[in-house]
Amino acid sequence: MNRFGSAAGEGMRYLVASALALAVDFGMYSGLIRLADVDYLAAAPLGFAAGLATIYLLSVRWVFGFRRIASQRAEFAVFAVIGLAGMALNQVIIYAVVKTLPGFYEVGKLISAGTVFFFNFVFRKLLLFTRN
Repeated sequence: MNRFGSAAGEGMRYLVASALALAVDFGMYSGLIRLADVDYLAAAPLGFAAGLATIYLLSVRWVFGFRRIASQRAEFAVFAVIGLAGMALNQVIIYAVVKTLPGFYEVGKLISAGTVFFFNFVFRKLLLFTRN
């Protein structure tokens, strides 16, 4: 398979895996806000952490065909650092949307999800799942 086909296939699998991780993230985020009366800025990292665990497991087991780092601990650490950078971006976007459109927590999360998806895929692919 050529590099484009491989990258395209990984991109499509990452899109599916991200949709599942987003469902976990979004469900926890919305549930904590709406059902448990947790502040939206506190709920966001909790949902994001659950989504991070989901996307990591799917990424290493299904999405990417090559793993650059042999140590799973080191690999997860880099994966998580990229995720934390994505979470910071997530928080900034959600905060900006909610300040502009009060009460539209889910709208902020959806806008953030699209942006953070591309950020995470690009950096994870380049740093963790691409041959030198």
